[in-house]
Amino acid sequence: MKYLTTLFITFFLFVNIGIAQSEADEIRSMLNERDDEIKELLGPKGSEYTQEQRDKLKDIINDVIDFRSMSEIALGDTFHEISDEEREEFVSLFATIIRDNSLNRLDIYRAEVSYNGITVENGNAEVKTMAQMDNVRTSVDYDMELRDGVWYITDMSIDDVSTAESYRRQFQSIIRQRGFDALLESLRRRAARA
Repeated sequence: MKYLTTLFITFFLFVNIGIAQSEADEIRSMLNERDDEIKELLGPKGSEYTQEQRDKLKDIINDVIDFRSMSEIALGDTFHEISDEEREEFVSLFATIIRDNSLNRLDIYRAEVSYNGITVENGNAEVKTMAQMDNVRTSVDYDMELRDGVWYITDMSIDDVSTAESYRRQFQSIIRQRGFDALLESLRRRAARA
């Protein structure tokens, strides 16, 4: 009986390791395809882009981001204290701002990316990468979540600085000083300029 239990546990561990490795390979493949697609659209350094190309780049860069999850982190407890309508507007405005910011420095997408590790557990993944461009190395890490068979980025950290946490500090400061309505109005103005 003890032998069967040990055999079952060993089998279970190997199956889980195999599934995690398969999911890690799937994530790496997805991110590599996205990276290749962005680089192809970017073309050589110094290229000019039409509005159509910029819109396509914005889609490729951002379509794997779960803006609702990132919004929840960025807004903290306030996310659950506001009305459904305010929450939906906040997520939409936040997504517009992030999507617009993603085109501010297109050259960063030309960096060579290497994978330092992908850890997968229970539908969540942590992806650690190193981007190198012009002898400058930058760590870029992703928190990801699997939903309906698709991996989404819920947060990203550049040189160990979380995007969602950075926004959270800014947003909480505004909410403490002037309230959520002031934050929402500020985001409306920023999104209108996007």
